[in-house]
Amino acid sequence: MEIIIRGDKIKITDAMKKHIEEKISKLTKYLENSDNVRANVVVKVRNHLQIVEITIPLKSLILRSEEEQEDFYAAVDKTIDKLERQIRKNKTRLMAKQNKTYDFSFSEFDEIEEDDSNIVKRKKVEVKPMDEEEAIIQMELLNHQFYMYKDSETNQYAVIYKRKDGGYGVIESE
Repeated sequence: MEIIIRGDKIKITDAMKKHIEEKISKLTKYLENSDNVRANVVVKVRNHLQIVEITIPLKSLILRSEEEQEDFYAAVDKTIDKLERQIRKNKTRLMAKQNKTYDFSFSEFDEIEEDDSNIVKRKKVEVKPMDEEEAIIQMELLNHQFYMYKDSETNQYAVIYKRKDGGYGVIESE
């Protein structure tokens, strides 16, 4: 597995790099063809908190987790634990989807910080065709409250979101 580590307002030491690589290597047992997988790690500092964000884009999904702790090593450990839980939780759903040939992951996206208006963050994403069940899985794996996708049956853009009552809602375009 290729591991790309980047520090934001922090210098990554050899000890930090070694710890991250050691912990991420635990995930290779869950990933098929892990030699072709790239893990992107961003380490940030905000006030006294260490923030670790790990994103692993796979062919059929994106694994992502972020954790903030006062201790860097605890943040890495918790982030890896979250990723491991995501994989185990969705393993049966993912295996059921294995027979389908959908590719429902985002490509790389751009983040743009805005100063002039109320918009504080903007992301551009490539929207892939998928069904509602796949959109739910992707949303859960990214730990988001909503997910934009292109419905594979109607070829229309849609947003699936998590409702307060625990269910899901869909907003469809015309």
